[in-house]
Amino acid sequence: MAVYAIADLHLPAKQKPMDVFGDHWKDHFQRIRADWLEKVSPGDLVLLPGDLSWAMRLEDALEDLRSIGALPGTKLLLRGNHDYWWSSIGRVRRALPEGMFALQNDGMLIGGRLYAGSRGWTLPGPETTEDDMRIYNRERMRLEMSLKHARRLSETAPITVMLHYPPLTEEEPGFSDILEAWGVDDCVYGHLHGPSIYGAVRGQRGSVRYHQVSCDGLDFKLYTLYGD
Repeated sequence: MAVYAIADLHLPAKQKPMDVFGDHWKDHFQRIRADWLEKVSPGDLVLLPGDLSWAMRLEDALEDLRSIGALPGTKLLLRGNHDYWWSSIGRVRRALPEGMFALQNDGMLIGGRLYAGSRGWTLPGPETTEDDMRIYNRERMRLEMSLKHARRLSETAPITVMLHYPPLTEEEPGFSDILEAWGVDDCVYGHLHGPSIYGAVRGQRGSVRYHQVSCDGLDFKLYTLYGD
């Protein structure tokens, strides 16, 4: 089973085409879809760490969810900061097409590998507010909850984590202490766009490999996390 990842699809929900952010976004989903069809087999897995649709309500996101659901492979979703349509996890899961799953404070065992994750938040810095720290600490707890749940499914399977926000920077360790403490092998994340993508942490840091998978940084092609 091959495993791919791509974040920040920002599907339009009939209201916000992405080419308003630059010509490179023109027909971006058609380009993602063409690459997806070329790479992904029915038995493969695609990780989607956040910002799937611009929709504000779950009902308005259904067309975007179905567009992804119609593509090959199993899909595993995580909430991003722009996924306002993501209401209660029960409602979200009932609305998902067949073969599409959502993580929230829990984990999954797929193809012999554990998957866990949380949205994350802006990392602490000089301009961090008290409210930011509250949300950041809450997301740390949610990540721990997800990893704890995942590890109950298997004591030995390797672990991959999805975060939407960057888990660390070169200056700020962020969530990396949690990832290392739980023996996470790989962490995929999105959220970044434009020039900020190029300063993102990638590759091995400590015991964890980091993968930045915002779609515009991948030329709107799926990132191969694990081969067959």
